[in-house]
Amino acid sequence: MSVTERRRTSARRESLLGDQPGAFASARHQRITPMKARRVADLVRGRSVDEARAILEFAPQGASQTIAKLLESAVANAESTEGLTADDLVITVVRVDEGPTMKRWRPRAQGRATRINKRTSHITLAVQPATIEENA
Repeated sequence: MSVTERRRTSARRESLLGDQPGAFASARHQRITPMKARRVADLVRGRSVDEARAILEFAPQGASQTIAKLLESAVANAESTEGLTADDLVITVVRVDEGPTMKRWRPRAQGRATRINKRTSHITLAVQPATIEENA
């Protein structure tokens, strides 16, 4: 579907891609800290889809599996809704935001307790054709 054929766009799509062709996927409430997820996101930002797949396959970080699944989802969205091919897609946006924090308590010495923060992440990944990336 071309940009002119699209009837309505969401505000999220508008903020990520504007009126350019492309697609995005998001994973919310992922049980990985945002700091750790950003390390992996920085590895793939601006790379082609094939190159990013290879990097994520061999990255030792735990967040690489989540981001790899998200990349596959964004590519599938681009192929099905926009009619783009995966060969010429580039990752333009990888955003890792902080989600809700689960607060837990750990008993300590002398009747005290300390708080443990179990952090979550909201990860958003957008892909666009490489020709759009070069012009921007």
